[in-house]
Amino acid sequence: MIRISTGLAALALAMALSTAASACETAVSICEKPMRGSFSLVRSGAPAAVLADAGADTAVRHVADAFAADLQRVSGRAAVRLTDPAQAKGELVIVGVLGQSPIIDGLVASGKLKADDISGQWEAFRQIVVERPFPNVPRALVVVGADRRGAVFGTYDLSEKMGVSPWHWFADAPVAARKNLYVTAGARRDQPKVKYRGFFINDEAPALTTWAEKHFGGANSKMYAHVFELLLRMKGNYLWPAMWPPRAFNDDDPQNMILADAMGVVMGTSHHEPLTRAHDEWHRNKEGGVTGGKWDYSTNAENLRTFWRGGMERMMSKPGPGGYEAVVTVGMRGDGDEAMAEGTATQLLETIVADQRKIIAEVTGKPADQTPQIWALYKEVQDYYDHGMKVPDDVTLLFADDNWGQIRRLPTSDLDRKGGYGVYYHFDYVGAPRNYKWLNTVQIEKTWQQMDLAYQRGAKALWIVNVGDIKPVEFPLEFFMDQAWNPEVMTPEAVTRYPTQWAGQVFGQSRGAEIGELITRYSKYAARRKPELIDAGSFRLGEAAGEVLDGGEFGQMVAEWDALERDMLRVKAGLPAQYRDAYLQLVEHPVAAMANLYRLYYAVAWNRRLAGSKDPRANIFADRAEDAFKRDQALSDAYHRANGGKWDGMMTQTHIGYTIWQQPETNIMPRVERVAATGPAKPIVFAKPEAHAPAGVIAIEAVDFSRTVDGAGLGWRAIPHLGRTAGSVTALPQGRAPTTEKDAVRVEYDVTTTQGGDLTVQLYLSPTLDTTGRNSQRIGVSIDDRPMEVLIDKLLPAPTSTTLQEQQAWNEAVQDNARMIETAFADVKPGKHVIKIWRLDDNVVVQKIVAATAPIPLTYLGPPAQARR
Repeated sequence: MIRISTGLAALALAMALSTAASACETAVSICEKPMRGSFSLVRSGAPAAVLADAGADTAVRHVADAFAADLQRVSGRAAVRLTDPAQAKGELVIVGVLGQSPIIDGLVASGKLKADDISGQWEAFRQIVVERPFPNVPRALVVVGADRRGAVFGTYDLSEKMGVSPWHWFADAPVAARKNLYVTAGARRDQPKVKYRGFFINDEAPALTTWAEKHFGGANSKMYAHVFELLLRMKGNYLWPAMWPPRAFNDDDPQNMILADAMGVVMGTSHHEPLTRAHDEWHRNKEGGVTGGKWDYSTNAENLRTFWRGGMERMMSKPGPGGYEAVVTVGMRGDGDEAMAEGTATQLLETIVADQRKIIAEVTGKPADQTPQIWALYKEVQDYYDHGMKVPDDVTLLFADDNWGQIRRLPTSDLDRKGGYGVYYHFDYVGAPRNYKWLNTVQIEKTWQQMDLAYQRGAKALWIVNVGDIKPVEFPLEFFMDQAWNPEVMTPEAVTRYPTQWAGQVFGQSRGAEIGELITRYSKYAARRKPELIDAGSFRLGEAAGEVLDGGEFGQMVAEWDALERDMLRVKAGLPAQYRDAYLQLVEHPVAAMANLYRLYYAVAWNRRLAGSKDPRANIFADRAEDAFKRDQALSDAYHRANGGKWDGMMTQTHIGYTIWQQPETNIMPRVERVAATGPAKPIVFAKPEAHAPAGVIAIEAVDFSRTVDGAGLGWRAIPHLGRTAGSVTALPQGRAPTTEKDAVRVEYDVTTTQGGDLTVQLYLSPTLDTTGRNSQRIGVSIDDRPMEVLIDKLLPAPTSTTLQEQQAWNEAVQDNARMIETAFADVKPGKHVIKIWRLDDNVVVQKIVAATAPIPLTYLGPPAQARR
């Protein structure tokens, strides 16, 4: 089937046609005007009362209290909090769990509430407007959960819809006052598609650590109360806590695990911390028979088993049956998140897992397969899996990315295994080629593409993302959690709408589009290269002949950041005062700080270029660089002063002066040179930035295709903004088997060449990895009716790459956020032609197509991606 369109224009049309009906026309939606049968959540400034059983689960009582507080935030008046329906009069919100709440079960028995469709379902909920539930209650809004978290998520879902952002505390997102809010009649059911959904606080020193110590005295239950609430408001249920030494979640504050369980949070430990034990406990805690020794099972197994048993006993110490709710990590890595000894046999790891499961069974008093467990296939651990290591069928296999957003492996068979599969993803990382910890550098479009692939391939049991300090990655974190709740509704069109919707929720719907556009541009520019990887030599400068300087690729990037910062400040000027703190954290600071960093290194680059020729203008750039370095600290200081110093310490992460993969202890001013001047320096005059391709070179944005040809149930589709410029194309749906030229799944580009000769065609791809284990991905290219050429990309992730050349190729791909492959077609005549790109393997994402009958220079692309020959 041939599908003719112009890429983004077609997508825009599809979005317009798929716009959802007004919220007030769907069941259990929240509006500011009453409709027939609607429930008055807030009327004339008076909020409804909130009822939950006195004997309800603690998580239900927590969320009922939180919802009452949310009603007060919205209405300005305290909501009555009840535990006895006999005390209720007027509008009433009821929260409870099916089969556990006498109030809910009584409504079911009386025929006033139907919720049998959620019975026994994981975290399902039903929201329903019920007529005359009690004598003095004419109408009630009932949130009934199939379990305790179902009730929690069904309630927080209402909070978000009435204007309380999940970030109301963690980013100071203001809550708009409402005199009237009504819930439309009817019923609504929902539940998650991914079972466990959460995030990992990691690499949290110095930022979150400094902040927590200043404001809470450490990473204790007072701090975690806010973390747990944030997680639950985003409909997440699972947390790996901060673990950077010397932190240990359960040992530092025993109330941590008690509060987590009370609020309904499922706790875990990171990929290298078995049986609920924080790794730092091994070095601090010697009681219970643990006498120390090496973290080595081949020589110190008895002590390790004693240590792990203590973790399980603590998990089971909750009064009553069942213990504290957790997913238990099994397996083992080396001491301190390092690889185990080279050549570790899979047989030893199988023995370790078997012994750990014996401990689990003995301590819990039930078969090990009744306790949720994961085995994280992180870094070298995946090699053990590849070499045939087997774990019991009930253990969730947690695949991982390469730490830079490219998933390394996904299931290819045995999709019905009891424990299923999951993914450990990264928004933050400490390691080669350099750390990235400072600011958000994540494109949600990339996250969507990779996690949609994971879901389509059967990784549905657990999604967890490393978020570092939480604060710099608010936007992509909530996107990750929203996608995890229901990956099936997160379509490319939904991804495109997401920034506007997210910004509208925080800053008001009237500002959603313009602030969402700022966030999208920021994310695209920041993802081109992590700031820790930027220095004076990162991007090409143009010529410095005569008085006019050509900024080149570097200058084009700086110009884009300058324009974004101007737009950001223009929007800020029109914001009411109550939005300024949230705007600073979510938009202003990241844009200003990243723009300033680019200007810093741009000035250093010109300083060194001009100083080399003894040009006195070098001194002007030295001054600019030093000013930018000072401004970097001033921007951090302004962040720390916001909202009375609430976030003081959160922007202490160093980011300037990297020379190796590890961070410098402090920000280091880059070296600048000064030239002895004999007179006034010439003025700085830059040539106008040019981004077009030179004569003879055809550069096409992948989204600007002429037509697509679908086949085998697949078709190329535009993903706006994914990559370095306008967007990318990939074949959807993802997760399908390879196709051939006969399937004819292709995307076509009409081009006109001005001269004849051999035509070189380059494809700029977003870095992706073969997730099937073949370690290669294929894509086809042809011109007109000539035979298809098969291009093979063999990008291998660290630590799989074994040669220096392979490691360098991976380093370049993750640094540039682009990967180039090419082919050539002989003797192409001048005139009109069609370049065709064929889908062969899954998970290939094309950003740009470049074609030329002459040598392609290194200078034509500017910001998109430097050509590499």
